[in-house]
Amino acid sequence: MVSDASPAPAKNPVTLREVAATAGVSVATASKALNGQGRMTAETRERIRETAQRLGFRPNSLAQSLLRRRSFTVGLLTNDTYGRFSLPVMSGISDALVDKGVSVFLCNVEDDQRLGQLHVDAMLDKRVDGIIATGKRIDRHLPVDLSNLGVPVIYAFTQPDPGAIAFVSDDAGGARLAVEHFWRLGRRRIAHVSGPASFAVVHARAQAYRDVLTEKGLPVMEPLLGSWSEAWGHEAVKTLFDGRLSKRGGETPDAVFCGNDQIARGVIDALRERGLGVPGDVGVIGFDNWQIVAEATRPPLTSVDMNLAALGREAGLTLLSLVGGEPAEPGIRKLPCRLVVRQSCGRPPDG
Repeated sequence: MVSDASPAPAKNPVTLREVAATAGVSVATASKALNGQGRMTAETRERIRETAQRLGFRPNSLAQSLLRRRSFTVGLLTNDTYGRFSLPVMSGISDALVDKGVSVFLCNVEDDQRLGQLHVDAMLDKRVDGIIATGKRIDRHLPVDLSNLGVPVIYAFTQPDPGAIAFVSDDAGGARLAVEHFWRLGRRRIAHVSGPASFAVVHARAQAYRDVLTEKGLPVMEPLLGSWSEAWGHEAVKTLFDGRLSKRGGETPDAVFCGNDQIARGVIDALRERGLGVPGDVGVIGFDNWQIVAEATRPPLTSVDMNLAALGREAGLTLLSLVGGEPAEPGIRKLPCRLVVRQSCGRPPDG
């Protein structure tokens, strides 16, 4: 059956004049109240805002942009096609900006310089208030020149330009959290299995591992470096437990600190195949706190969380400050990691 009812006519948008009339004030006063400007009592400002909300008033974003010389948009550039690192960062950025009425546009530049420049040009054409660059590792620059753009630029989890403002996780501090946790648990033969030597974070974490063991007077096993994969974690266990340990003190480890969660999962699988219990015989800690991996591991994996959402939030707030004309010191700012304790290593007696 086909209805012959006519659709309801489109409702005209509520105007600022209607808000002012309903609130009993002038149009100028209503405009100032809704823009956080002008001198008036807090009660008057709140009454106008409540009236606007009740009537469903939506300010003209184009007019506001022209008035304030801002677009209330921010561009986010990344080459992290998988989104493993950029998505948590973007979540934090959005969290910081949404309450300020600022929208975020994500553009994936992959590793293509031409594509990156196209995205940057498009952002500038749209008059973005600023740009945040993020990536999949902190020692590689995005394939696009972000210097001298005429808008503020912040780097988050990627290599910055000289003299820029950048936010990264404190990888060395995160490694310390893991190794010191093992020490508090009474583990004294702690091995380290990590990723490729071409990554700066691999060396930062390995050095922190060595430093903690030296400070505690424990034997330092030479870190084993390979790929960021479960297969490498599985292979590393063979090296650690098949007697080829003359250069590593001759004893098999009772704990393994891994450079990422995938390696840790491979280590746990290999230990189980050897009849070794986790954490009973060997404790295991990963890095990244990639939840879909850490929580699905058996037993669930203790891991270092890089706090990427918090990192993104700080980057977003700093960009807002720059857009507002507030000064900020250039340089790389390291944000602390946190240890998420699950069942793969246990808790210390005082934890």
